Amino acid sequence: MNDVSTARVPPAVPPKPNDVCWCGSGTKYKKCHRGSDTVEARRRGPDAPSRGIRPGLISPMRPVPAHIPRPDYAATGRPSRGPLPPEVKSPDVIARMRRACKAAAEVMNVTSTFLRPGITTDEIDAIAHEEYIKRGGYPSPLNYHGFPKSLCTSVNEVICHGIPDSRPLEDGDIINLDITIFLDGVHGDCSATYFVGNADADSQRLVQVTRECLMLGIQAVKPGRPINDIGRAIEAHATQHKMGVVRAYCGHGIGERFHSSLQIPHHFDPEAKTIMEPGMTFTIEPMITLGHWHHRQWDDGWTAVTADGSRTAQFEHTLLVTDTGAEILTVA
Repeated sequence: MNDVSTARVPPAVPPKPNDVCWCGSGTKYKKCHRGSDTVEARRRGPDAPSRGIRPGLISPMRPVPAHIPRPDYAATGRPSRGPLPPEVKSPDVIARMRRACKAAAEVMNVTSTFLRPGITTDEIDAIAHEEYIKRGGYPSPLNYHGFPKSLCTSVNEVICHGIPDSRPLEDGDIINLDITIFLDGVHGDCSATYFVGNADADSQRLVQVTRECLMLGIQAVKPGRPINDIGRAIEAHATQHKMGVVRAYCGHGIGERFHSSLQIPHHFDPEAKTIMEPGMTFTIEPMITLGHWHHRQWDDGWTAVTADGSRTAQFEHTLLVTDTGAEILTVA
């Protein structure tokens, strides 16, 4: 599940047309975010004509058995505001994260086998929910800031945070499953994009390039180097293939908390100067589009979609920074 980059929030009063855009692109507002950042665009909600996906009905939150240990927000929807744990994890935390991340990857592998035309995303949620519980884990997204489901299902032009509902998947759709489990007191987070039935050539190319972007970002993880090396590698590859890199959402530190203050931009951000150290754990989860990187949000407060209606894909792993590079933790 993605973090929202605090450096990329639109201001209450839009910039003037010739001012530098608020998003950090370095270009003028009129040539960048102006077309998708108007008051009218923000109010269009899920019925905007540029969208293909329509929201369905959302069923009640699924119960979690009483014996399953819960994160601090499970009952209230509000994560603790206490001191954040250190970004460099202890050997004990790392050992627990290996178990949680392995479990997250297992839930992903099982859930993805049920994808087919005709199944609803709510049915997918039910399958994933049971798989979390079978492993003794709590679905991390469930009631996190009020999120009503146990995973995110983002279809076609939905960038991230799609809420599972009554919409059946259709032949030719692409769907991202974003799985996070709370197990042994820590979170493990991963996501992947899948084809539903027969995907068109553009969708196949998008998914392939997005997977490559993730792996290139992982290869850029080196102790002693700044975090922005990751976004530099991802953005260069996406740009080479004439694809956009979503900027409003980013990877994040993870461990005892679902999201820490550490942010991992997927484009080159000169301000992302944090130096990577052995023992750090964080996600890399690039969101790549066939069109522009501009986004907007539905009225549900969660679902983010491409402003131009173009398709988008995402892949994600939780990583541990080692003495020489990165260890992928979210593997079954």
